[in-house]
Amino acid sequence: MGERLKGRLAVITGASRGVGAAIAKAYAGEGAHVILVSRNSSALEELDDQIKLKGGPATLVPMDLTDFDTIDNLGKQIFERWGKLDILVGNAAILGDLSPVGHIRPEVWQRTYDLNVTANYRLIRSMDVLLRRSEAGRALFITSGASRTLPPYWALYASTKAALDAIALIYAKETQKSNVRVNVVNPGPTRTSMRAAAFPGEDSEKLPRPEHVSETMIRLAMPEFTDSGLWISADAQTKALGDDPLVHQSQRFVPASCASRSSNS
Repeated sequence: MGERLKGRLAVITGASRGVGAAIAKAYAGEGAHVILVSRNSSALEELDDQIKLKGGPATLVPMDLTDFDTIDNLGKQIFERWGKLDILVGNAAILGDLSPVGHIRPEVWQRTYDLNVTANYRLIRSMDVLLRRSEAGRALFITSGASRTLPPYWALYASTKAALDAIALIYAKETQKSNVRVNVVNPGPTRTSMRAAAFPGEDSEKLPRPEHVSETMIRLAMPEFTDSGLWISADAQTKALGDDPLVHQSQRFVPASCASRSSNS
């Protein structure tokens, strides 16, 4: 068990499977206390068992993030028990309809925006004061390359991730003079159930497992990494980092073709 996140408290949404579960196990393996948020209580319990086998502490929070008042309640409970939050990982998302814009069902549109966008805004709203009480608050949001490539039939999912990018990168600007650092991470093509639903004919065995994003997420959550407002491609990141120690210069940590600091363009 490592100690790079020893003593740090992390909230991870969409933690029951895929990228969220991989991040949770990675953080727990580095000594963090992980607060695991998901609607799937049985999957959370299975993940909790895996984390306990590694000796890591975890708190399970089965909840629907689109019940926005429960997010405020979670923030209140964290404040009352711990008084601060060190790491927030906004990972929970759904794919929604992959169809022409005019064919997207209104109820699916609303549900997808509620979870992918509004829930993350509500998380920031509830957790901001807790992150500011940390000596090194870190807010990390999981995005998608679709927010930039804008493929046909992906208007719903791509637009929610583009909105999340904008919210997170503006939040990074707003917290520049605080101890909070905010970054956005694109895992790239990854072997997840969402990817399988989007590309049913794809050979998933050729895709990296969700754990490939773990090292990037660990380093971004460390107090030593102080860059903020980055859009990071984790698949390129793995090759860029190698076994080098953590480097603070963003041009080393993030390939120039895969990152941009927030701008008005």
